[in-house]
Amino acid sequence: MESCTVTSPLGAIKITGDENGITEVSFLDSEMESTFIPTVLKKCVFQLQQYFDGNRKEFDLKLNPKGTEFQKRVWSQLQAIPYGKTTSYLEFSKQLGDAKAIRAVANANSKNPIGIVIPCHRVIGSDGRLTGYAGGLHRKKWLLEHESQSKQQSLF
Repeated sequence: MESCTVTSPLGAIKITGDENGITEVSFLDSEMESTFIPTVLKKCVFQLQQYFDGNRKEFDLKLNPKGTEFQKRVWSQLQAIPYGKTTSYLEFSKQLGDAKAIRAVANANSKNPIGIVIPCHRVIGSDGRLTGYAGGLHRKKWLLEHESQSKQQSLF
């Protein structure tokens, strides 16, 4: 398993993975950056940089998150939420086939080990409020604002 730390507009991000795929993308409270990026992580580092630069809306990475079958099902479905869009925990639970599983879905969402790439930040409360994010609500707010920026065309 290889890992590195890169800087982002939201602070340091730790990336872990191997030839089987990326297993972790998580925020760190330190500002430490790796001087060496392992070959198996370079594509992820590059795509995250493109995302933060506003030049990538979808990730094309081999992922290998560690979790239960239910968690993996939730994380897989999270990837279907389009860039710039949000859904509520209730709507998301319904899409998974069980509106009553809202707490289990929220718990699986909170355990997502591959932040940003698996966009758990796109799930919000039914009332539109930001609720829970392992990286902190300030980061969730930033990510949603980053994705919602629409380039306005000049009228003149």
